[in-house]
Amino acid sequence: MLCRAACSTGRRLGPVAGAAGSRHKHSLPDLPYDYGALEPHINAQIMQLHHSKHHAAYVNNLNATEEKYHEALAKGDVTTQVALQPALKFNGGGHINHTIFWTNLSPKGGGEPKGELLEAIKRDFGSFEKFKEKLTAVSVGVQGSGWGWLGFNKEQGRLQIAACSNQDPLQGTTGLIPLLGIDVWEHAYYLQYKNVRPDYLKAIWNVINWENVTERYTACKK
Repeated sequence: MLCRAACSTGRRLGPVAGAAGSRHKHSLPDLPYDYGALEPHINAQIMQLHHSKHHAAYVNNLNATEEKYHEALAKGDVTTQVALQPALKFNGGGHINHTIFWTNLSPKGGGEPKGELLEAIKRDFGSFEKFKEKLTAVSVGVQGSGWGWLGFNKEQGRLQIAACSNQDPLQGTTGLIPLLGIDVWEHAYYLQYKNVRPDYLKAIWNVINWENVTERYTACKK
């Protein structure tokens, strides 16, 4: 079944309304393509498990944690509020990161960006190939689980590459606006690439949705 895009590019991630009178809850976004659409670069089994199990778990745990947080807030229970912060960061970050990730990929992706984004990449990294090599190296070098990112530094008006551990959200932890994220948790590639992360990184460039990344870049400059 073809999945529909759940959130438009550049739009801030937000909760969706639940039943009348209840707290607003987050929901798992649909994919804008079939689970098998990114093959042979990322197989259908990985995509299905990654989206319907892993991302869904972040959404469910985020909603449950927020519920506990709102209860603690209502009671003025600061100790519990503080204790819940790691779960909010982990599950909230997981939801934010994956919602970006799905739109960063496309069966019609690959190649190079065009126009203003390509010029910015050349300005800030020397060339597209140098940028690709640097983001690949940073992503391969993440210890344990995490993400490699291309972000926009709004204060300096330039692109930057960064790595985030676990599910730390890029903007919430570095201030950079996320444009392109590469998930290097093993659940993103192990069933197909085993423990050879560099092979996964080599393959994923074939499905990068540069149109989406460009839209994000244009939006964050406004």
